[in-house]
Amino acid sequence: MFLIFGLRTRSERLGLVPMACRVCGQSGSMLLVREITRFSLFFVPLFRVRTKHVLYCTNPLCGTRTGIGADEARALVPG
Repeated sequence: MFLIFGLRTRSERLGLVPMACRVCGQSGSMLLVREITRFSLFFVPLFRVRTKHVLYCTNPLCGTRTGIGADEARALVPG
């Protein structure tokens, strides 16, 4: 009998946030993304394993990926 299981991470764009990059210091828009990792059994997602919030710098020379907490992400989301 075969048991097929695994983890899959999906990214969900939450919006652009006007702020300065923590690495390069350039003011502009940062892309806020929520990454959800789910455990799946026989290709059916069953439950969430991990949820992370990440800010991506839109500066093409920088492109830094910075992890933030859920509370900070909620404060940054417009609306």
